[in-house]
Amino acid sequence: MKINIKRIIAVIRKEFYQIKRDKRTIAIILLMPIMELLLFGYAASTSVDHIPTVVFNNDIGTESRALLDSFTNSQYFDIDYLAYSMDDVQEYIDDGYAKAGIIIPPEYSKDIKSGKTAQIQLLVDGSDPTTAQTILQSAGAVAQSMAVQITGAKASSINMISQPLDLRSRVWYNPDMSSINFNVPGLIGVILQTVTLMLTSFSIVREREKGTLEQLIVTPISKMELMIGKIVPYVIIGFIDIILALALSVFWFKVPVAGSITLLLLFSVVFLFSALGVGLLISTVSKSQLQAMQLSMFMIMPNILLSGYMFPREAMPKIIQVISNIFPLTYFIKVLRGIILKGNTLTSLRYEFIILIIFGFTVLTAATIKFKKKID
Repeated sequence: MKINIKRIIAVIRKEFYQIKRDKRTIAIILLMPIMELLLFGYAASTSVDHIPTVVFNNDIGTESRALLDSFTNSQYFDIDYLAYSMDDVQEYIDDGYAKAGIIIPPEYSKDIKSGKTAQIQLLVDGSDPTTAQTILQSAGAVAQSMAVQITGAKASSINMISQPLDLRSRVWYNPDMSSINFNVPGLIGVILQTVTLMLTSFSIVREREKGTLEQLIVTPISKMELMIGKIVPYVIIGFIDIILALALSVFWFKVPVAGSITLLLLFSVVFLFSALGVGLLISTVSKSQLQAMQLSMFMIMPNILLSGYMFPREAMPKIIQVISNIFPLTYFIKVLRGIILKGNTLTSLRYEFIILIIFGFTVLTAATIKFKKKID
């Protein structure tokens, strides 16, 4: 078979010409590798430090302050919150503001001075096993280092015993630190977003490619009515998907649900509007199904990497954590893990509820405005 090089060159030139004319494809070609490198370079880290910590210090002595300085100087713990009761400690950890709690008893300094073993209690949020493991190891290292300092300072004391500090740790929510209990709730959010976003991103562009969009345009239906009609079937499909995913999680993977199923379904519906709104927005700006697929992948990847599903957000640089706040999946994964593992209530998750409502309303409005009910 004879190959005509000139024809091949002509096809190559044609393809490059088409790529050159398509600005969206050029943007994806240039931005995708840069974005992947930056995201994987910064976000793909399991080294957790600067863990938000709440302290309930019942001791007024200098020894307890020295202990807290040791935790802070380790770079692993940021003492962001001071509690005035055990209820405060629980509330900070329940609401996700703190990942660790340090409780110092009233007699801590007195026990250190008298050469007795002083106790410290460490509470750990076990809903994220990677972060919890880092907390346990780092706190143990800090306590051991502090014990060596105390032993050295008291070496001349005949009352000094060999173990001046007793760190008692307790892991909440996921005491076995099971990775399935951590991963499966997050996976529900990722699957729900991927399926719904991909489905809706094709909805309008498919009509345009088949030529049926013109038929819709000439009807009296308004833009808002068309958008609602497009989105409702996918809300129902997404709702069925979330029920199936929850049933598999509970009955197949044996993940216990500590909170309210009704609240979880309510948040799922709110999140669905956000994911479907993004999909519709993609569909309105895409010229073809291939372009809609490319834009969908462009949106899905940073959502998965930065939402905290794969890597602890505490391990990411501050600027990446700030960027991750613009993705609705970040809030929904926190909601899923909060309700399933911690038994969080609507009061605890009110901030996430408001954010998801605002995001859903904004992207749906943007998609409606962007859609032009006329033939290009």
